[in-house]
Amino acid sequence: MKTTFRMLLLGAALVMTACPSESKVDAAVAAVPTTVVPPTAAVTPPPPPPPLSAEDQKKALYAFGALIAERTPVKAAGFNAEDLGEVVKGLKDAAGGKELAVKLEEFGPKVEQLLNEKQAAKAEGEKKKGAEFAAKMAKEKGAKKEKSGLIYIETLAGKGKQPVATDTVSVHYKGTLTDGTEFDSSYKRGQPTEFPLNGVIKCWTEGVALMKVGGKAKLVCPPDIAYGDRGAGANIPGGSTLMFEVELLAIKEPAAPPPGMPTMPTMPTTPPPAPGK
Repeated sequence: MKTTFRMLLLGAALVMTACPSESKVDAAVAAVPTTVVPPTAAVTPPPPPPPLSAEDQKKALYAFGALIAERTPVKAAGFNAEDLGEVVKGLKDAAGGKELAVKLEEFGPKVEQLLNEKQAAKAEGEKKKGAEFAAKMAKEKGAKKEKSGLIYIETLAGKGKQPVATDTVSVHYKGTLTDGTEFDSSYKRGQPTEFPLNGVIKCWTEGVALMKVGGKAKLVCPPDIAYGDRGAGANIPGGSTLMFEVELLAIKEPAAPPPGMPTMPTMPTTPPPAPGK
Protein backbone atom coordinates (compact mmCIF):
# COMPACT_ATOMS: atom_id res chain seq x y z
CA MET A 1 0.00 0.00 0.00
CA LYS A 2 1.65 3.17 -1.21
CA THR A 3 -0.48 5.75 0.46
CA THR A 4 0.80 8.28 2.93
CA PHE A 5 -1.78 7.30 5.52
CA ARG A 6 -4.55 4.69 5.61
CA MET A 7 -7.74 5.98 7.17
CA LEU A 8 -9.66 3.39 9.16
CA LEU A 9 -12.88 5.42 9.18
CA LEU A 10 -15.08 6.62 6.38
CA GLY A 11 -14.51 10.32 5.64
CA ALA A 12 -17.14 12.87 4.75
CA ALA A 13 -16.72 14.81 1.52
CA LEU A 14 -17.52 18.53 1.74
CA VAL A 15 -18.73 19.99 -1.53
CA MET A 16 -18.05 23.70 -1.81
CA THR A 17 -20.29 25.72 -4.05
CA ALA A 18 -19.19 29.16 -5.14
CA CYS A 19 -21.62 32.01 -4.67
CA PRO A 20 -22.22 34.02 -7.83
CA SER A 21 -20.72 37.47 -7.70
CA GLU A 22 -22.15 40.60 -9.26
CA SER A 23 -20.49 41.68 -12.48
CA LYS A 24 -21.24 44.02 -15.35
CA VAL A 25 -22.69 42.41 -18.47
CA ASP A 26 -20.55 42.92 -21.57
CA ALA A 27 -22.42 45.03 -24.11
CA ALA A 28 -21.51 42.76 -27.01
CA VAL A 29 -22.90 39.76 -25.17
CA ALA A 30 -26.04 41.63 -24.17
CA ALA A 31 -26.74 42.44 -27.81
CA VAL A 32 -26.89 38.79 -28.85
CA PRO A 33 -30.49 37.55 -28.92
CA THR A 34 -31.12 34.58 -26.65
CA THR A 35 -33.47 31.68 -27.22
CA VAL A 36 -36.52 31.86 -25.02
CA VAL A 37 -37.19 28.54 -23.32
CA PRO A 38 -40.81 28.02 -22.33
CA PRO A 39 -41.23 27.42 -18.60
CA THR A 40 -41.69 23.84 -17.56
CA ALA A 41 -43.81 22.54 -14.78
CA ALA A 42 -42.11 22.46 -11.40
CA VAL A 43 -40.85 19.02 -10.45
CA THR A 44 -42.17 17.92 -7.11
CA PRO A 45 -39.42 16.24 -5.12
CA PRO A 46 -40.24 12.79 -3.79
CA PRO A 47 -41.39 12.70 -0.19
CA PRO A 48 -38.73 11.84 2.39
CA PRO A 49 -38.65 8.22 3.53
CA PRO A 50 -40.38 7.42 6.81
CA PRO A 51 -38.17 7.36 9.92
CA LEU A 52 -36.23 4.16 10.47
CA SER A 53 -37.62 1.70 12.94
CA ALA A 54 -35.45 0.65 15.87
CA GLU A 55 -34.72 -2.65 14.12
CA ASP A 56 -33.77 -0.93 10.86
CA GLN A 57 -31.50 1.47 12.74
CA LYS A 58 -29.61 -1.51 14.18
CA LYS A 59 -29.27 -3.01 10.71
CA ALA A 60 -28.09 0.29 9.23
CA LEU A 61 -25.48 0.65 11.98
CA TYR A 62 -24.29 -2.88 11.26
CA ALA A 63 -24.09 -2.01 7.54
CA PHE A 64 -22.06 1.09 8.42
CA GLY A 65 -19.55 -1.08 10.25
CA ALA A 66 -19.41 -3.46 7.29
CA LEU A 67 -18.74 -0.54 4.94
CA ILE A 68 -15.87 0.63 7.12
CA ALA A 69 -14.31 -2.83 6.80
CA GLU A 70 -15.02 -3.19 3.07
CA ARG A 71 -13.94 0.28 1.94
CA THR A 72 -10.88 0.79 4.12
CA PRO A 73 -7.82 -1.47 4.70
CA VAL A 74 -9.49 -3.15 7.70
CA LYS A 75 -10.58 -6.23 5.74
CA ALA A 76 -7.43 -6.51 3.62
CA ALA A 77 -5.17 -6.37 6.69
CA GLY A 78 -6.42 -9.72 7.98
CA PHE A 79 -6.85 -8.61 11.59
CA ASN A 80 -7.58 -11.32 14.16
CA ALA A 81 -10.21 -10.96 16.90
CA GLU A 82 -7.77 -9.34 19.33
CA ASP A 83 -6.62 -6.84 16.69
CA LEU A 84 -10.20 -5.92 15.87
CA GLY A 85 -10.92 -5.43 19.56
CA GLU A 86 -8.26 -2.71 19.72
CA VAL A 87 -9.62 -1.11 16.55
CA VAL A 88 -13.10 -1.00 18.08
CA LYS A 89 -11.73 0.55 21.29
CA GLY A 90 -10.16 3.39 19.34
CA LEU A 91 -13.34 3.83 17.32
CA LYS A 92 -15.51 4.02 20.43
CA ASP A 93 -13.23 6.43 22.27
CA ALA A 94 -12.86 8.78 19.31
CA ALA A 95 -16.56 8.67 18.44
CA GLY A 96 -17.50 9.30 22.07
CA GLY A 97 -15.15 12.24 22.46
CA LYS A 98 -13.13 10.52 25.18
CA GLU A 99 -9.49 11.16 25.88
CA LEU A 100 -7.54 8.79 23.63
CA ALA A 101 -5.30 6.15 25.18
CA VAL A 102 -2.46 6.94 22.74
CA LYS A 103 -1.17 10.09 21.11
CA LEU A 104 -2.23 10.22 17.47
CA GLU A 105 0.74 12.36 16.51
CA GLU A 106 2.98 9.53 17.74
CA PHE A 107 1.08 6.42 16.67
CA GLY A 108 -0.92 7.75 13.73
CA PRO A 109 2.13 7.49 11.43
CA LYS A 110 2.67 3.90 12.62
CA VAL A 111 -0.70 2.80 11.22
CA GLU A 112 0.76 2.53 7.72
CA GLN A 113 3.57 0.31 8.96
CA LEU A 114 1.12 -1.88 10.89
CA LEU A 115 -1.12 -2.35 7.86
CA ASN A 116 1.84 -3.20 5.63
CA GLU A 117 3.14 -5.80 8.10
CA LYS A 118 -0.30 -7.37 8.57
CA GLN A 119 -1.00 -7.48 4.85
CA ALA A 120 2.41 -8.99 4.09
CA ALA A 121 1.80 -11.75 6.65
CA LYS A 122 -1.62 -12.45 5.17
CA ALA A 123 -0.18 -12.54 1.64
CA GLU A 124 2.39 -15.16 2.70
CA GLY A 125 -0.41 -17.34 4.00
CA GLU A 126 -2.32 -16.94 0.74
CA LYS A 127 0.80 -17.86 -1.26
CA LYS A 128 1.21 -21.09 0.70
CA LYS A 129 -2.42 -22.08 0.08
CA GLY A 130 -2.08 -21.07 -3.55
CA ALA A 131 1.02 -23.20 -4.11
CA GLU A 132 -0.79 -26.24 -2.73
CA PHE A 133 -3.81 -25.55 -4.94
CA ALA A 134 -1.66 -25.06 -8.05
CA ALA A 135 0.21 -28.33 -7.40
CA LYS A 136 -3.13 -30.12 -7.20
CA MET A 137 -4.46 -28.53 -10.40
CA ALA A 138 -1.25 -29.34 -12.26
CA LYS A 139 -2.12 -33.03 -11.83
CA GLU A 140 -5.48 -32.72 -13.57
CA LYS A 141 -5.90 -34.49 -16.89
CA GLY A 142 -4.58 -32.37 -19.77
CA ALA A 143 -3.01 -29.74 -17.51
CA LYS A 144 0.01 -27.90 -18.89
CA LYS A 145 2.32 -25.81 -16.71
CA GLU A 146 4.05 -22.93 -18.46
CA LYS A 147 7.38 -21.35 -17.49
CA SER A 148 5.54 -18.37 -16.02
CA GLY A 149 3.74 -20.64 -13.56
CA LEU A 150 0.45 -20.54 -15.47
CA ILE A 151 -1.43 -23.83 -15.43
CA TYR A 152 -3.51 -24.20 -18.58
CA ILE A 153 -6.27 -26.82 -18.74
CA GLU A 154 -8.28 -27.02 -21.95
CA THR A 155 -11.85 -28.15 -21.29
CA LEU A 156 -13.21 -27.67 -24.83
CA ALA A 157 -11.10 -27.38 -27.96
CA GLY A 158 -11.87 -24.39 -30.14
CA LYS A 159 -11.95 -24.50 -33.93
CA GLY A 160 -11.52 -20.83 -34.78
CA LYS A 161 -8.59 -18.47 -34.90
CA GLN A 162 -6.01 -18.15 -32.15
CA PRO A 163 -5.50 -14.61 -30.81
CA VAL A 164 -2.24 -12.77 -30.36
CA ALA A 165 -1.41 -10.30 -27.61
CA THR A 166 -2.34 -7.27 -29.72
CA ASP A 167 -5.86 -8.57 -30.47
CA THR A 168 -9.07 -7.49 -28.75
CA VAL A 169 -11.09 -10.50 -27.65
CA SER A 170 -14.63 -11.18 -26.48
CA VAL A 171 -14.92 -13.68 -23.63
CA HIS A 172 -17.21 -15.08 -20.99
CA TYR A 173 -15.49 -16.01 -17.74
CA LYS A 174 -15.81 -16.81 -14.06
CA GLY A 175 -13.10 -16.09 -11.49
CA THR A 176 -12.69 -17.91 -8.17
CA LEU A 177 -10.27 -18.06 -5.25
CA THR A 178 -8.61 -21.32 -4.25
CA ASP A 179 -11.45 -22.08 -1.80
CA GLY A 180 -14.02 -21.73 -4.57
CA THR A 181 -15.24 -18.25 -3.60
CA GLU A 182 -16.42 -16.49 -6.75
CA PHE A 183 -15.20 -12.89 -7.06
CA ASP A 184 -16.27 -12.08 -10.62
CA SER A 185 -18.43 -13.49 -13.41
CA SER A 186 -19.44 -12.12 -16.79
CA TYR A 187 -22.08 -14.86 -16.91
CA LYS A 188 -23.86 -13.32 -13.92
CA ARG A 189 -23.69 -9.88 -15.52
CA GLY A 190 -25.41 -11.38 -18.55
CA GLN A 191 -22.98 -10.12 -21.18
CA PRO A 192 -19.49 -11.03 -22.38
CA THR A 193 -16.46 -8.82 -21.78
CA GLU A 194 -14.20 -7.30 -24.43
CA PHE A 195 -10.62 -6.17 -23.82
CA PRO A 196 -7.26 -5.89 -25.57
CA LEU A 197 -5.31 -9.01 -24.67
CA ASN A 198 -2.19 -7.03 -23.79
CA GLY A 199 -4.15 -4.82 -21.39
CA VAL A 200 -4.95 -7.38 -18.69
CA ILE A 201 -3.01 -9.42 -16.12
CA LYS A 202 -0.15 -11.50 -17.55
CA CYS A 203 -1.95 -14.75 -16.80
CA TRP A 204 -4.77 -13.74 -19.15
CA THR A 205 -2.48 -12.38 -21.84
CA GLU A 206 -0.61 -15.68 -21.92
CA GLY A 207 -3.49 -18.05 -21.23
CA VAL A 208 -6.12 -16.71 -23.64
CA ALA A 209 -3.47 -16.58 -26.39
CA LEU A 210 -3.27 -20.38 -26.09
CA MET A 211 -6.98 -20.74 -26.90
CA LYS A 212 -8.89 -20.83 -30.17
CA VAL A 213 -12.25 -19.17 -30.78
CA GLY A 214 -15.04 -21.41 -29.53
CA GLY A 215 -12.80 -23.06 -26.95
CA LYS A 216 -12.98 -23.17 -23.17
CA ALA A 217 -10.17 -23.47 -20.64
CA LYS A 218 -9.22 -23.13 -17.00
CA LEU A 219 -6.41 -20.74 -16.16
CA VAL A 220 -4.71 -21.18 -12.79
CA CYS A 221 -2.86 -17.94 -12.09
CA PRO A 222 -0.17 -17.66 -9.38
CA PRO A 223 0.09 -14.21 -7.77
CA ASP A 224 3.24 -13.30 -9.73
CA ILE A 225 1.19 -13.21 -12.95
CA ALA A 226 -2.07 -12.09 -11.33
CA TYR A 227 -2.42 -9.29 -8.74
CA GLY A 228 0.71 -9.92 -6.66
CA ASP A 229 1.02 -9.11 -2.97
CA ARG A 230 -1.39 -6.17 -3.20
CA GLY A 231 -4.43 -8.11 -4.38
CA ALA A 232 -7.35 -6.33 -6.02
CA GLY A 233 -10.20 -4.61 -4.25
CA ALA A 234 -11.84 -6.12 -1.20
CA ASN A 235 -12.45 -9.57 -2.71
CA ILE A 236 -8.98 -10.64 -3.93
CA PRO A 237 -6.48 -10.78 -1.05
CA GLY A 238 -2.81 -10.08 -1.65
CA GLY A 239 -0.81 -13.16 -2.62
CA SER A 240 -3.86 -14.95 -4.04
CA THR A 241 -3.68 -17.70 -6.62
CA LEU A 242 -6.71 -17.34 -8.88
CA MET A 243 -8.58 -19.66 -11.20
CA PHE A 244 -10.52 -18.46 -14.21
CA GLU A 245 -12.87 -20.50 -16.38
CA VAL A 246 -12.71 -18.77 -19.75
CA GLU A 247 -14.74 -19.14 -22.94
CA LEU A 248 -13.23 -17.40 -25.99
CA LEU A 249 -16.17 -16.15 -28.03
CA ALA A 250 -14.54 -14.01 -30.72
CA ILE A 251 -11.56 -12.03 -31.86
CA LYS A 252 -12.74 -8.53 -32.65
CA GLU A 253 -11.78 -7.05 -36.01
CA PRO A 254 -10.03 -3.64 -35.87
CA ALA A 255 -12.40 -0.75 -36.46
CA ALA A 256 -12.39 0.52 -40.04
CA PRO A 257 -11.26 4.16 -40.53
CA PRO A 258 -14.08 6.66 -41.16
CA PRO A 259 -14.95 7.25 -44.85
CA GLY A 260 -12.59 9.70 -46.50
CA MET A 261 -9.86 9.34 -43.91
CA PRO A 262 -6.57 8.26 -45.50
CA THR A 263 -5.00 5.11 -44.11
CA MET A 264 -1.53 5.26 -42.65
CA PRO A 265 1.17 3.63 -44.78
CA THR A 266 2.65 0.45 -43.35
CA MET A 267 6.34 0.20 -42.63
CA PRO A 268 8.31 -2.12 -44.94
CA THR A 269 9.36 -5.43 -43.41
CA THR A 270 12.84 -5.15 -44.95
CA PRO A 271 14.95 -1.99 -45.34
CA PRO A 272 14.99 -0.42 -48.82
CA PRO A 273 18.16 -0.90 -50.88
CA ALA A 274 20.86 1.72 -50.51
CA PRO A 275 20.92 4.45 -53.20
CA GLY A 276 22.72 3.44 -56.34
CA LYS A 277 22.26 -0.27 -55.90
